[in-house]
Amino acid sequence: MSLGRFIVGFVVGSAVGGLIGLLLAPSSGEETREKLADKSKEICEKAHSAVSEIQDKADGIVNEMQAKGDELIAKLQDVINKQKNNEV
Repeated sequence: MSLGRFIVGFVVGSAVGGLIGLLLAPSSGEETREKLADKSKEICEKAHSAVSEIQDKADGIVNEMQAKGDELIAKLQDVINKQKNNEV
């Protein structure tokens, strides 16, 4: 399982569990709405954090792949140039 899927699952599971807990807790309507609003803000912050972490990791992977691709292109160009020099 990838880390990204784990984080998303954790955030979603936390959200569902928190909401169920709030809805089943004995509270007045106003208290429940206030708790839901607070929990929603917390969930949004966690989701934003998870998305940012996943984006950072994806950016790192893309940068690494770009560097490897550039390196491969340079090596291939070198081989091509050597082959051209041998033919002349």
